[in-house]
Amino acid sequence: MQHLIDHARVFPRRAAQGPEGFGRLAAGQSPHALFITCSDSRVIPSLITGARPGELFELRTAGNIVPRHDRPHPAGEAATIEYAVEVLGVGDVVVCGHSHCGAVGAMARGDDLTAVPAVRDWLEHATPLPEGTDAGAPDLAHAVQSHVLDQLDRLRAYPCVARGLAGGRLRLHGWFYEIHTGSVLAHRSHADAFQPL
Repeated sequence: MQHLIDHARVFPRRAAQGPEGFGRLAAGQSPHALFITCSDSRVIPSLITGARPGELFELRTAGNIVPRHDRPHPAGEAATIEYAVEVLGVGDVVVCGHSHCGAVGAMARGDDLTAVPAVRDWLEHATPLPEGTDAGAPDLAHAVQSHVLDQLDRLRAYPCVARGLAGGRLRLHGWFYEIHTGSVLAHRSHADAFQPL
């Protein structure tokens, strides 16, 4: 933890002198994309994409789960999606799953999560993985990719997303990040497959 504290102490000096222009960020934000990904500490959206401050609006959830928009209780995830699309006017939404995902692995294996009830309840928001999903593959590629596509389907049901898609103002992207290689694959609808960017 100390190295994080040390960095935070010197950050204001570096920010003031650096090329990032942090002062301009005080005037507001206009990110290019909403990036929905897992909370996993090995997945760093700005590192993967090269985004500078102000370019990505991020939503991070365990297992990059997009909950149903019509849940009976308010959800921070739904508010983040709606704000990004309606207020910030992002033109793209990326759902990025990753290899070696603990959440998707737990769903694929049917792990007993009684010791972590909040995690268990959160994962119940996900759509069930297809029958025959290979839970034994160490990188869980097929399971995670299927899960990403399900989250894109969930997004399409959000009224703000549906309007953006219908009006041609919004594009959805499904990505799969390989932790062990650093590669990023994108879902190509014409091939119905995840292929290199």
